[in-house]
Amino acid sequence: MTSRLVLPESELSWRFSRSSGPGGQSVNTTDSRAELSFDVERSPSLDEHQRARLLERLAGRLVHGIVTIAAQEERSQLQNREAAERRLAQLLREGLAPPPPTRRPTRPTRGSKERRLAGKKLRSAVKRNRRSAGDD
Repeated sequence: MTSRLVLPESELSWRFSRSSGPGGQSVNTTDSRAELSFDVERSPSLDEHQRARLLERLAGRLVHGIVTIAAQEERSQLQNREAAERRLAQLLREGLAPPPPTRRPTRPTRGSKERRLAGKKLRSAVKRNRRSAGDD
């Protein structure tokens, strides 16, 4: 599904049910809602490093080590299946991506300090000029 990871169809689990939303009368008879499940904890396609990273990053989305994606926006089951596959691929891509580099803290430059103080003085002067003579 990603450039580094290919998941066999046998590791994906599908469930279909009736969905809400558009579809007219056929919405009551067609199982167009698609749920795609992938067992991150027990997948043989993942190495230990990938599994650990996914379990850590997707912890809020996992239920007993399984991530589930549901799609019901489209009227057809095929389109919802494709949408669910795209979402799972995106989720795994983001979960497996290396963490961003840590931010090096920097100090404000002399010019930025001067600009900030000049802005504060200007704002102070504007407020001071708004006061009426009786407010002092």
